[in-house]
Amino acid sequence: MSTFDKREEGFERKFAHDEEVRFKGRARRNKLLGLWAAQKLGLAADAAEAYAKEIVIVDFEEPGDDDMFARIRKDFDAKGVDQSDHQIRRTMEELMAKAVEDVKAGR
Repeated sequence: MSTFDKREEGFERKFAHDEEVRFKGRARRNKLLGLWAAQKLGLAADAAEAYAKEIVIVDFEEPGDDDMFARIRKDFDAKGVDQSDHQIRRTMEELMAKAVEDVKAGR
């Protein structure tokens, strides 16, 4: 195996690892986001877990975060939860950073 082949294989492994971390981080973020939103909606333990699972599933409907954001925005509006669009999106970003950090740390 040449040096070039070894380097290429190393890049491919790193890419695969980074994609796995991103996928796991996104899944973890979505659950955390669902639990955060459930708390704001006043949902108790089992209902909060069920809501978080719904948010995870909603993320598979369309690429990107707009589907989850729209669902949470709609639910907040229906229940009169006072959170701006900016606050929701900021929380999404903060939870993504925490989730990726947790995945990298093996938590």
